[in-house]
Amino acid sequence: QRELKEQLQGLQESERGHTEALHLLKRQLAETKSSAKSLRVTIGEAFERLHRLLRERQKAMLEELEADTARTLTDIEQKIQRYSQQLRKVQEGSQILQERLAEADKHVFLAGVASLSERLKGKVHETNLTYEDFPTSKYMGPLQYTIWKSLFQDIHPVPAALTLDPGTAHHRLILSDDCTIVAYGNLHPQPLQDSPKRFDVEVSVLGSEAFGAGVHYWEVVVSEKTQWMIGLAHEAVTRKGSIQIQPSRGFYCIVMHDGNQYSACTEPWTRLNVKSKLEKVGVFLDYDKGLLIFYNADDMSWLYTFRQRFPGKLCSYFSPGQSHANGKNVQPLRINTVRI
Repeated sequence: QRELKEQLQGLQESERGHTEALHLLKRQLAETKSSAKSLRVTIGEAFERLHRLLRERQKAMLEELEADTARTLTDIEQKIQRYSQQLRKVQEGSQILQERLAEADKHVFLAGVASLSERLKGKVHETNLTYEDFPTSKYMGPLQYTIWKSLFQDIHPVPAALTLDPGTAHHRLILSDDCTIVAYGNLHPQPLQDSPKRFDVEVSVLGSEAFGAGVHYWEVVVSEKTQWMIGLAHEAVTRKGSIQIQPSRGFYCIVMHDGNQYSACTEPWTRLNVKSKLEKVGVFLDYDKGLLIFYNADDMSWLYTFRQRFPGKLCSYFSPGQSHANGKNVQPLRINTVRI
């Protein structure tokens, strides 16, 4: 009997476990359906916006073409009318001259020619035809690129023109004059004034802008490097001493390490499925939704997503890693600024 009770107890526990698992799966099913429905709406709205922008651009371009056509046709028709009038006058003068040539009295003919010259003077104009060409080149050339550049003004977000904050940079880091490029320097440390803002152990630097709301996107060129770390950090993260780069410490980053390995800096690290060496990384932040997504910016393939309710403002984070005397990892990190 005791054995039967133990078996019953085991079955009851198994039943509870299966029941809980079933409830969890049903909840996941409902959440997945809800998420898919929401995403279908999001995708539909994004493409509808692009379609609308394209239709508006097409309409504007066709209206501009019609205006150019009407203006050119009017100019040509006016010139046709003017040259037709001049041609009639020339033909009239030619006929009169032919009639005079038929006259027998030479003196009368010469007198008539002089009189005719006075009558025609100022009435026969030059026949050099000059007019502005129809502006076909405006509507030809790299038309798709032209349209893309016009759409670029209406697409949000586009790669932001971020800059680095020199006041946060580790003393081994060298920043470009425009603060968009950072490299590790093998020479003597720069004589920089220390402050609570500056990293003193981690070779890191933060962006100069703090994000507390909205949607943002930027790209970082990482080509030819063997080590780097990029992402976001809370504005108030600790800058001093050795730091664990992980969400519980206020850092949301991905890293390249060991020359060709990629990971998300979770606890523990999550290995990323990267098929080919990354040349450029896209970072997308939807602060209000608590989303931070990393992409291969060359083809916009997904790399990793952090889902987090951010408790404060965030700054972009960059670490080019240490370079070595053998020439490895000497290339800088560069913020990719798209200029139109």
